[in-house]
Amino acid sequence: MSAAATVPGIGRPRLGKALPSALWALLLLTPAFVSLASVSFYPIVNGLYLSLTNTSLITQENEFSGFANYVQLWGDAQFWNAWWHTMWFTAASTVLETVIGLCMALILCEAFKGRGLVRAAMLVPWAMPTVVTSKMFGWLFDGQNGIINYILLHAGLIDQNINWYGSPDTAMTTIIIADVWKTTPFMALLLLTGLQTVPNSLIEAARMDGAKGWITFWYIRLPLLMPTLLIAGLFRALDAFRVFDLVYVLTGGGPADSTETLSTLSYKVLFSTLQFGYGSAVSTAMFVTEGIIALAFCLYLIRQIRRAQ
Repeated sequence: MSAAATVPGIGRPRLGKALPSALWALLLLTPAFVSLASVSFYPIVNGLYLSLTNTSLITQENEFSGFANYVQLWGDAQFWNAWWHTMWFTAASTVLETVIGLCMALILCEAFKGRGLVRAAMLVPWAMPTVVTSKMFGWLFDGQNGIINYILLHAGLIDQNINWYGSPDTAMTTIIIADVWKTTPFMALLLLTGLQTVPNSLIEAARMDGAKGWITFWYIRLPLLMPTLLIAGLFRALDAFRVFDLVYVLTGGGPADSTETLSTLSYKVLFSTLQFGYGSAVSTAMFVTEGIIALAFCLYLIRQIRRAQ
């Protein structure tokens, strides 16, 4: 009997060697693809299909209606009101969080006593559940007993209490302030990671040549940080566009729909009026808008990378 015959497994090809490497990799990734398809791809396809029907649990209708929901959506003033509010919230919160987060990252990038403790404490607002943040800011900006009104009154900046969440002029602003407080640490963390990849040798060489802090930041740190800055802005913009819990807990979309966003509108249409067809059309429009935002960011990022090369 040969030696190969006495050792189990010798002379028989293993599965990994029998299959091409690409096919073997695809086989290993199949469980992940199936899981993603079941929780992501199927809901998207099903939502697109529902948006082309008049499905409603109130009227018990469930018939194919083509693009009737999108025609109705195009002329729906409530939808466009929510769309503009969502875009304004996304733009304002993303810009503020990026600028403030960059300032925080620049400070935390420097060496000082207690830096580790400050970095850890910085993440507390981001780690808090959004519902907790919403209730906290609801108490802070309460129109009768809120501490913000108390401080402003005693500082002489206002003559009477302001109904922050009850006025269309201030409701969205207070929601943006709450979101900036909660999410700025996330942006600071991402940008801090990008700043730490900038070679110290470049900074030291610029300082030896007499470059001041602003010149060093503008001509060395910022160009090298730009890819990270754009990617962080993309992540934040897409997340801000889907805002729901903060608005729902603080104002519910009011007063007078002044804080209504696409997420709260689609929720109300889907689960309050039970119009699954029209609600799916609102969600699809939201999905398409997010895709356009992501495409714009990606195109600008590619252009910046090619310009740098």
